[in-house]
Amino acid sequence: MSEQKPRHVLPPLGGLRAFEAAARLGSVTAAADELCVTHGAVSRHIRAIEDWAGVALFDRIGKRLKLTEAGRAYRDALSVAFDGIAAASTRLKETARKTTLLTINALPTLAMRWLLPRLASFQNRVGDVELRLVTSDETVARLPQGSFHVAIRREMAPWPKGFGAAPFLVEREIPVCAPKLAKALKIKSAVDLARATLLHADTRPGAWTRWLEAAGAAGVEQHAGRQRFDHFYLALQAASDGLGVALGPLPIIADDLATGRLVAPLKGPELASRGYCWVVPEAIAGDPAVVAFCAWLEEEGGGDSKPL
Repeated sequence: MSEQKPRHVLPPLGGLRAFEAAARLGSVTAAADELCVTHGAVSRHIRAIEDWAGVALFDRIGKRLKLTEAGRAYRDALSVAFDGIAAASTRLKETARKTTLLTINALPTLAMRWLLPRLASFQNRVGDVELRLVTSDETVARLPQGSFHVAIRREMAPWPKGFGAAPFLVEREIPVCAPKLAKALKIKSAVDLARATLLHADTRPGAWTRWLEAAGAAGVEQHAGRQRFDHFYLALQAASDGLGVALGPLPIIADDLATGRLVAPLKGPELASRGYCWVVPEAIAGDPAVVAFCAWLEEEGGGDSKPL
């Protein structure tokens, strides 16, 4: 015959919440408001516990309540117990939710300037997917196996074996800088960039050379100042801070232009550069969450790739 556990000896359960609320808030009236009951109901619940325990929990000084030493100890113990019940209840409710974890590995600049401001729209559309965003400049082939569901990288061909990929966002580069710098340098044409400091990023080698050649101002680069950064987002931040002129990718910097953090002093040329692709391991290409996220990327990217 199995041994049964003894029943817990508990006070009137209805009074526990009333006492905890009154002790925490320091007022029977405030406790009544929080619990949506009357002042008298809270008082009766507290007295029921005091009668059950045979000890006073409050010293009543006029209309004021002051916890006794026993009351303070009981309040602290109940707070821990209620926290534990709340945590267990949350875990219980979460067992009914089938939440899928989706890890996205994206290039840092795209993640900060384009992806993060838009993720809420995907989360609102697909509420049962928990997103984990990781940034990295590593090639897809060098990422640890199983470390991501969807990677976002700039276009390349061919992709490594075992991966599926598709483009979703077209990128166009144009010089950008802080509004005060544009005004000070009086940039009216590409040749005026010879008076500026050109901000270069190691992750985009040769970008300024290609743009200046397309603008018919190839000789400008040898006269302009130069400053280098190991990451592209640092070059964009330096441009926002007025340190020089960077090649800003549209539509990645659309929000910066809209808010006036950056301006594009020249109308063009908008030089097409490598766009962005989603990349998925073929083994999980049919996963519903992966399919939904890639479709969302194509939808968002298609709208943003139109000329401004």
